[in-house]
Amino acid sequence: MDQRCRRGAAPLIGSLASPRTSLALLGAALTALTLGALTLHVPGADTVGSPLRANLFVGVLAVSVGVYLLAVRVALRHDLPASATRLVLALAVLLRLALLLQPPFLSSDIYRYVWDGQVQAAGINPYLYVPADPALAPLRDPDVFPLINRADYARTIYPPAAQAFFAIVGRISAGVTGMKAAMLLCEGVAVLCLLALLARAGQPRVRILIYAWNPLVLWSFALDGHVDALAVGLLALALLARARHRDGLAGAILAGAVLVKFLPVVVAPAFIRGGRLWRPALAGLTVIVALYAPYLSAGAGVLGFLPAYGAEEGFDTGQGFWLLAGLSHLVTLPAAAARIYALAVAAGFAALSLWVATRKASKDEPGEVVLCRDAGLLAALATAAANPHYAWYYAWLALPACVAPNPAVIWLSAAPVLFYVDPFNERFVWPGLVFGPALILALRALLRRRRAL
Repeated sequence: MDQRCRRGAAPLIGSLASPRTSLALLGAALTALTLGALTLHVPGADTVGSPLRANLFVGVLAVSVGVYLLAVRVALRHDLPASATRLVLALAVLLRLALLLQPPFLSSDIYRYVWDGQVQAAGINPYLYVPADPALAPLRDPDVFPLINRADYARTIYPPAAQAFFAIVGRISAGVTGMKAAMLLCEGVAVLCLLALLARAGQPRVRILIYAWNPLVLWSFALDGHVDALAVGLLALALLARARHRDGLAGAILAGAVLVKFLPVVVAPAFIRGGRLWRPALAGLTVIVALYAPYLSAGAGVLGFLPAYGAEEGFDTGQGFWLLAGLSHLVTLPAAAARIYALAVAAGFAALSLWVATRKASKDEPGEVVLCRDAGLLAALATAAANPHYAWYYAWLALPACVAPNPAVIWLSAAPVLFYVDPFNERFVWPGLVFGPALILALRALLRRRRAL
């Protein structure tokens, strides 16, 4: 291994510490910061508590991201023993258990998951009614119903695969902790798949740290139980199936991930590279039809709150997009700014997708690395272009980054913890602390790649 890399790794830990000791110290620091952040929450508060506590909380999370990035640096730049992987996994489990036992306080989305499961257990299509509809009054309970967001005007936004999951979990447990535990099981599937992909690619298994220690992943899934964990588990299964040349199975599982959270559709070009199109496409289409079929009694309402969600987030005016929000400080944007931006992004992404799907990979590079690198690139660019202001939308980017580490993607998978507060109440300056460094890291990697050619 290059000695310059060895000398540069984790300089803040101290040159006298062994890499494994450095990793253990960083893990201890991450644990202390996570537990310390938990103490800032006021019991019973639906968020952290006061604005001061919220700011302190995000500050602690930002420091934990710095610790995490140092740990990633150690994992990538040193040959570590097998015991280091066991340390990483053990600490990942302990941190998740600590957060699992706490009530969700950064998001209330999980209460909708539990509610949708209860609605389906009663034999009712969840796309038919808003939670506050009198038709569902007999299902209301004091632990879940009062905490549902948008209860009086929004039908569920979650696609059929997510709904099927809510229904299954709801038959086992009608509580929030049970739903969170189910999401952590999905994460467990993802971790097992990543370990298998790392082994197939001939890469150190300790790189599972990129996902397992990611602070945004921890808080999004272990504390708040976001359904993105199910999408992550399915996407990991799809990547492993594709790496094993099970194209039809990969397409079917990827379709399941898409019908949990629509965003994973953007990685589809990585699955059809080399002309391997018809099997995954046919299998995926079959799964989509099968999953939507039980809910079609809602008609067009099967899309739920999705059509109105974009307007609520400011995407119709352009103020929801980071770039346009910045331009609006300089000039008056035309009425068609959002449409122009969307068309430009769509055209650019279509060109990138075509390049990913048709280019030939180097024979010297493991197929698993190529697959995850392409998936990570597509996922990061699509997520950054949409730039949702909810932090947990970015957590899935840590998944492909384990097998194909990319500084910009790793940064985007963790830094959005800053989005848990918005001190300026606007969409450009504060988000710029996330997107600005990501852009710099991406340009730096591109320049290095061009110099290497």
